[in-house]
Amino acid sequence: MKQRASKIFKKSVRLLAWIIGGLLLFISIYCLAAISLSRIPVNKNPEAGKEMDIYILSNGVHVDIVVPVKSDLIDWSQHMEYDHTRAVDTLADWIAFGWGDKGFYLDTPTWAELKFSVAFKAAFALGSSAIHSTFYRELEENETCKKLTISKQQYAGLIQYIKESLEWTPDNHVKLIETDARYSDHDAFYEAHRTYHLFHTCNTWANNALKAAGLKASFWTPYDKGIFYHYRDNN
Repeated sequence: MKQRASKIFKKSVRLLAWIIGGLLLFISIYCLAAISLSRIPVNKNPEAGKEMDIYILSNGVHVDIVVPVKSDLIDWSQHMEYDHTRAVDTLADWIAFGWGDKGFYLDTPTWAELKFSVAFKAAFALGSSAIHSTFYRELEENETCKKLTISKQQYAGLIQYIKESLEWTPDNHVKLIETDARYSDHDAFYEAHRTYHLFHTCNTWANNALKAAGLKASFWTPYDKGIFYHYRDNN
């Protein structure tokens, strides 16, 4: 009996060791891929656009794409209406778009409040997604906020990408998420397509937005520094 129990124990220990070893190997490969593939450029020498400005904006973890509220190509305030926000600031000239897991956005105001269930669902594509939009009056360039001057053709590609990421009603309205969850008085949340997971994160979405516009981007990146790497002063 003791001998049998000993064998079962040894098998359990070996199985646990294999699981832990496999997990550590996966994490190592994932981190290596994140670093190396982020360094590979896409659209390294894009068309030189000089018609309008957009921004890439990071909060240190997550990248937003910031565009003019109104332009010749689109008036975003007709879709992301000012009164969707608490501030109703009609003087805002810029609007930021970020994509991510809805659970993260709505149920995790700060990292300290992150629940294991939310993180697990997000990591393994078990949740749904949302677009977070924020209005700004102005932005200041710095290490986490870079201005990109682009052409209208490039912006048209970006507009199409953002539109295709959003869920729309049959009468062509974006699906507003009715929630009290806010990061500020100037933001709102909208239903979005696709599912967040380890290989398609919020920053993967932003990176793909730059690709859609024909702008410099990473081959693949799950993190914000992978995007900003290609917009260093010497790049």
